[in-house]
Amino acid sequence: MNANPVECTVKSPVALQIGDTVSDSFRPGVYIIDITLEEAVNIQEISFKNYYTAFVTMRLQQRQAGSKENHAKWVTCLRNHRLMANPHTEAGSQDYFSIYRQQMLTEPDQVTSLRLILRQPSSVWLDFSLEEIKIYSCISEDSDKDVPAWLSTLTPIQEPLDLKGLPDPETVSSSIQQMWALTELMQSSQKSASIGRFDVDGCYDINLLSYT
Repeated sequence: MNANPVECTVKSPVALQIGDTVSDSFRPGVYIIDITLEEAVNIQEISFKNYYTAFVTMRLQQRQAGSKENHAKWVTCLRNHRLMANPHTEAGSQDYFSIYRQQMLTEPDQVTSLRLILRQPSSVWLDFSLEEIKIYSCISEDSDKDVPAWLSTLTPIQEPLDLKGLPDPETVSSSIQQMWALTELMQSSQKSASIGRFDVDGCYDINLLSYT
């Protein structure tokens, strides 16, 4: 996924309402958000923060490949995707969501515009929408940006290590073995000597003697 979202223009939500919007006072249950891209892109991910929207449907305007007149076609790539477990409760009402191209009904390639259709059948909430909408484009697998800089500087496995200036490993191992043998020899040659009960540095402390 690209780390930076593509440039786009997100328009304000427009209520879809039947009847006279001036005289009718009931709350609309459907809003539409139109998004215009500066250039046609292949979408990898769309992320947003929910604001009391229960379901979202997504339509894409795609540029037709091979068309001389550069015609565009509207297709539905996501239908009634649930954002809230229950429209009447708070669960999921302000969560962050990501919709990936693998979840869509059609491949979102050569997209020039998007239309998000938001539905909230519950009358509990006074308003609903989607916030912080971001669109990310696909990156080709052979792109250099996919490889972190620190990874490209690692030493290859087949390249031998530079051991110049270091002592010979075999010589160091032999010396350690000799030191270990000398230590064992010294420990085995030490004579064991018993220490008297009241003996302190070869003398007896008169205070420690008992008289009968």
